[in-house]
Amino acid sequence: MNIRPLHDRVIVRRIEEEKTTASGLIIPDSATEKPSQGEIVAVGKGRITSNGSIVELEVAVGDSVIFGQFAGSEIKSDGESLLVMREDDIVAIID
Repeated sequence: MNIRPLHDRVIVRRIEEEKTTASGLIIPDSATEKPSQGEIVAVGKGRITSNGSIVELEVAVGDSVIFGQFAGSEIKSDGESLLVMREDDIVAIID
């Protein structure tokens, strides 16, 4: 299924964090939080202003981003869990 977000929304694939510590201890799933980092998979055309012009998004496909832990709506596409969120929910781009 191809998904194209509308306006200022983006689709993000979460990046899973390491499940072991530096010393080799395995962290159980029940003790880990949902990751708040991801990769942009798709972007909308941009935010529409009150005068009708379109402001392009600052993020692009392939960018690694940080977002709020509870940001976005989770969807399933081809068995994969993705997030749909507004660009405003993204806190930073990782260089």
